[in-house]
This record gives sequence, structure tokens and C-alpha cells, in this order.
Amino acid sequence: MAVTSIFTRLNPLAPKPVDTDMDIVIVGAGFSGLGMAIQLKDAGIENFTILERAAEVGGTWRDNHYPGAACDVASHLYSYSFEQNPNWSRAFGQQPEIFDYIKRTAAKYDLYKHIRFNTTIVKSWFNEDEGRWHALTADGEEMTAQVVVSAVGALSDPAYPKIPGLDNFQGKLMHTAQWDDDYDLTGKRVAVVGSGASAIQVVPEVQKKAGHMTVFQRTPSWIMPKPDRPIPEKEQEEYAEHPFKLHKRRFRIYWMSELFAPFIISNRKFFKTQAEKMAKGHIRKQVKDRELQKAVTPDYAIGCKRILISNDWYPAIQADNAELVADGPAEIKANSIVLKDGREIEVDAIVCATGFKVPSSAAPFQVQGLGGLDLNDAWDDGAEAYKGVAVSGFPNLFFLMGPNTGPSHTSVLAFTEMQMEYIGKAIGHMARHKLKWLDIKKNVQDRFNRGIQKRMENTSWTSGCNSWYLTDSGKNTTLYPGFNWEYRMRLWRFRPGEYHEQPADKPGKRHAA
Repeated sequence: MAVTSIFTRLNPLAPKPVDTDMDIVIVGAGFSGLGMAIQLKDAGIENFTILERAAEVGGTWRDNHYPGAACDVASHLYSYSFEQNPNWSRAFGQQPEIFDYIKRTAAKYDLYKHIRFNTTIVKSWFNEDEGRWHALTADGEEMTAQVVVSAVGALSDPAYPKIPGLDNFQGKLMHTAQWDDDYDLTGKRVAVVGSGASAIQVVPEVQKKAGHMTVFQRTPSWIMPKPDRPIPEKEQEEYAEHPFKLHKRRFRIYWMSELFAPFIISNRKFFKTQAEKMAKGHIRKQVKDRELQKAVTPDYAIGCKRILISNDWYPAIQADNAELVADGPAEIKANSIVLKDGREIEVDAIVCATGFKVPSSAAPFQVQGLGGLDLNDAWDDGAEAYKGVAVSGFPNLFFLMGPNTGPSHTSVLAFTEMQMEYIGKAIGHMARHKLKWLDIKKNVQDRFNRGIQKRMENTSWTSGCNSWYLTDSGKNTTLYPGFNWEYRMRLWRFRPGEYHEQPADKPGKRHAA
């Protein structure tokens, strides 16, 4: 069953079938982890296990099932290039449909038999003599593998706001990533804290049901119109009957995203002026009240924080049963919220649309590499990796969606699919040359990251605002400062000379840069 993407088919250096008995562990059964598993199967490797802390596949699309949850990347691009879906019902997929797509793909490629659900890794360490990783689960079980691929992802652990009294609230408290489907918001007095990516989706749905809704906008977001539409059944049938049309649509969406990249990434005045002009035009079209226009217009450069897309956020906050508070709560009491001007409003429920704990400078779990080096210590000044995939001092450990590989303008899968291929090449090289381990050279990693941070100086993300992209020291360890096609070219070839190699028949020893 061929699963190669269009980029792989054009790549003469793509992973070849591998004859190996090495065992591999993939941590996480979301889009990235499942894609890595399919890559391995396509190379003839079946000796892998996927460890998933939940009871089902899907990652963020399993957990985020709040009303209105949807993707802000077009459906035909936010899906595997090797498993394109002709039957998306909308231009921008909604959570139930994306979740079903993930489960259907996992079943099609027979991945469920490889998955251990309800298994959480709390600690892992590398044994140099064995050339193997050991991992300890939350249940106290120890397991080993020669290669570990971390597909944990950044958006997995909900972040609650630090508001005095939040823990004392006696009404219904929930996060968008921990939505209670059994709680009925109809007629309730609801407060929504946040105005970011999840807030602009959940607020319009809450407004339709709530008796009254108060939205606490801590920081306004730049919002563009969302070019969403239903995809008629006839169009879906054409994609199914003529796969070339489906590939053509994906190709067009991809390159349109690449063309728009400078307006998001670059800090040059021309790009910022044009992008802000579009966003301000959207505000003027949908918001007539001058004071409200001011309240929802950011005071930072567009692109510094994540640019959002929505057609119903502004109408929702202007509804008769809605109120926008252009600040965060001062205090939360048992059944009410105190505003910073002293006003107190009674609420039945609080929805925290406040995003996730993004591990911009921390490991997903405790990781110890060569000589007992702790990954958190290695990342003390912010997470770094070579091409976002490999970290010096941690042999045979690879990352999907690693440091500085987050997308700002396109599908994350456009990044991770190339990472999967690169990791597949590394594993193939190890198997063919009977290596115990591979470890990226420290000077190679440092040179790459100096270049990344130098390029960051000319991006929107370092223009002065605070965002989850940055560490406390102001270092962007999250996003890639360039085009996706250019990143893909960087991963086109696996170069063994950039790595220290440890043959299987030699004892382990540490390598200098």
C-alpha cells in the first residue's frame, strides 16, 4: 500500500524499504504519531508501538470538542497528502469530521493493533552500553526501545487563567479542551474568558444558547474574514471520481498559503500595512459602534500574535444577550465575577478559552540522554533541535513538531510529513549500517539554530508583544521563520556526516562536538 506524498514521489532520496529488527516507540497517537507509524509501515517496519495516554486516537481533535471547534487551515491541506479525503463537507473542517478522518485513517492502515492506550510516559533515559531508551510509565511499568519518536505535540495540556478566586467558584467551570457535553448552557449566565483561537469559535455558539454572555477579552486579536463554505455533494463526487482535481485543489491551497506567508511572517512595513488594512476593513464592516471598534482593534503589529479567521465573532459579541469586557476579571467569587471597575456580575458558568501550556522550553516528560544529561537542562535557554527533529546528546530520539517547526501560515502536516520522511531516512541508515545509535553533532545543531534566531530578528513575532510563541527571555522556540517549501528542502536529504555514529559492535561512549 503506497502512502508516499507528492513531495516524496519527486524525491529520489525518499526512504526506501528497510530490513530491520530494531524496535521503535512512538509517543502520541495524534496526526503526527499516526503519520509516523504509516511511514514506518510503508518502509516495511512493523516492529513499533504507539503509546497514547488517552483511550482513543486523535490528539487535540479528540480532546477539543467544544461547540464550534474547527480548523483554521483549509480541509484539503489539513489532511495527509497520501490519504486525501474527497468528501470534506466544508472548506474548513469541523472537529467531528476531522476526528472521524483520523480514526478512519488509523483503521485503514491497521494501526490500532500497534497502540497501547491509557499509557503515560513519566520518565525516559538512554542506556549508552545497550544503545536503548528505557521508559517508565505512570503505572510503574518499564519498557525499552532502540528508537523513540516524540509526537506529543504542543497543544495538549490546557492552561487555566491565573485569576484570584477561580478555585472557589461554585458554578460550572470548564476549559474548551475539557468540554462537558452534558452541561446545558441554555438560558444560563455564562462568562467566557479569552479572545484567542478557541474563543472566537466557541463564543458564537455559546451566544446562541446563553441567557446572557459576558466575554472577557484580555487582549484583542487580529481577525481576518474566513473563506469558509459548504462543499456540495456534486463537487465531492468530482473529487472522488477524478483524484487529479483533488490533488490540484490541495496544490492550489498550499501555494496560496505560501504566497500569503510574508504578510504574516515579515516585519517589513509594506506587508504589515496591507495585512492590517484587510483586518481593519473586516472590523469596520462588521462593527459599527466606534467605541467597540477601538476595543477590538489590537495595539500591536499584526502577526506578532496568531492571526485568526472568523465571520461570526464580531456579530456574536454585539448580540443583545452579549457584553464584551475589554479586560480580564479582577476576582472570582462563589457565584459571581468582579470586574476591575468594581462592578460585580452573577454567573452560572465560566468557560476558559485560554489555550494550552506550550512547552516552549520544557520537555514533554523527563528525558535523560548521554551521561545523564537532562533535556530540560539542555533546553535551559529555550528548546533547540537540529531542523526541529534531533537534539544533540539524545541519540535515537526524534521529534515531530519539535522546536521552531510550528507553522504560521500553512498546515502543520506540511511540516510533519517531511519530518516523518527524514526520520525514516535516519532509521533506514541505522539499519543498513547496523548502528547502535545516531547523535546529531552539537556544532551542527548550534549552527542551525544561530541561523534560525538570526532570521527571527526580521519577523513579526519579535516586534514587541507578548505571545505564547516566546519563552520568558523573549526567544521564539515555536515557529519556523520562513516558507514551508524552503523548510522541506532543508529536510530533503539525510546527511550522515552531520551525526556521530556508534556501530552496534562497539561499546557506548560520549562524543565531543
